[in-house]
Amino acid sequence: MPGFLRPLTRAVTYTRSLHLLLGSGVAWVLASIYPGLSSPTRTDWVLVLVIPVPLLLIAAMVPAMRRAEGLQARLMLFPGAHARVEGEGEETGISVAPSSSWRDRGRTALWLVLRLEVGCALVLGTGQLLGMVFALLGALDEPPETDGLLLPVPSPGWAALPLGLLLVLAEGAMIMGTGSLMAHVARRLLGPSPAERLDALEERTEQLLERNRIARELHDSIGHALTVAVVQAGAARAAADPEFTDRALEAVEETGRAALEDLERVLRVLREDGRPASSRPTLADADRLLDSARASGAKVDVEVTGPVERLPGPVSREGYRMLQESLTNVLRHSGPVPVRLRIAVDDTRLLMDVRNALPGTTTATGRGGSGLRGIRERATLLGGRASTGPDDGEWQVHVELPLA
Repeated sequence: MPGFLRPLTRAVTYTRSLHLLLGSGVAWVLASIYPGLSSPTRTDWVLVLVIPVPLLLIAAMVPAMRRAEGLQARLMLFPGAHARVEGEGEETGISVAPSSSWRDRGRTALWLVLRLEVGCALVLGTGQLLGMVFALLGALDEPPETDGLLLPVPSPGWAALPLGLLLVLAEGAMIMGTGSLMAHVARRLLGPSPAERLDALEERTEQLLERNRIARELHDSIGHALTVAVVQAGAARAAADPEFTDRALEAVEETGRAALEDLERVLRVLREDGRPASSRPTLADADRLLDSARASGAKVDVEVTGPVERLPGPVSREGYRMLQESLTNVLRHSGPVPVRLRIAVDDTRLLMDVRNALPGTTTATGRGGSGLRGIRERATLLGGRASTGPDDGEWQVHVELPLA
């Protein structure tokens, strides 16, 4: 089939025409009351097109009207499952939100009036073209009936059939052209307003931030559990001591259970199954991190000053993850070495400093991998700062977070 005729095989071509015909229905209902359609004059046809306009302008002031028109446009003006067109219709660019401003109401009013006028023009044009086709076909046997036709019908002859075919093609072109035009206009008049676009952008940004946060939490929690398991397994095999092996397995069990709790909480958030997610750990729960590190052979010296339990929720939760990643980094890269942890809380900020001895000569730059980068990103999102890297022969993770 020629490419220019392919749209005639698509359902959306005809749902677009139906959409326009429905939009002009109010004009024909009112016209049947006044001025009547038995033998309309040119003035009567003008009244048919003008009388419904005030009613449409009033209807456009109702906020829900924009939603109703948006839903109709999405269903009938654009390819989708009903059109059997693969790869199309996923994003129509049509809003289904109620009018929230006078600008939205104005765009809805313009759309309703345009839909009315184009629908009426489509009805009149279709009637004229089909009427001429039937007149031409009838002219093969007898003089053509021209009642109601605006254009003269040619006399019978050899040109009747070709001309009739051209009129049918013109009808198809009119149907395709008006439908395509109204779909384009719908995107302009029923598309999202600037405020809706901003809200959608903010929602998308929030989703990306949430995904990034979940990815960081999984990295920190699962990474810590696997690191502890690897260190404990290696230490138990090297020690060949049943009692030490029992302690190592206990530490692996506790760390793995905590990681599974974190994983279940994150998956529950992703599933959005309506059940409340378990609370995220905070710095008040840091003892289990320290016990896990000590069970792995690290000697952790802790000094805490200030009311850690009174920290704001976001600061305390992110501080916990930063501490978790810091201890994981120690065990992964330095092994069971002495670790000094200093946590200080005052009225304005949280200070956290983690230091450990560096094994032998190092050429570390302080930039590190994704874990250390995650620490710096967490601090930046909270308006604080974090620095990581060697300092006086030790590896240091220094974090400052504002409480406000």
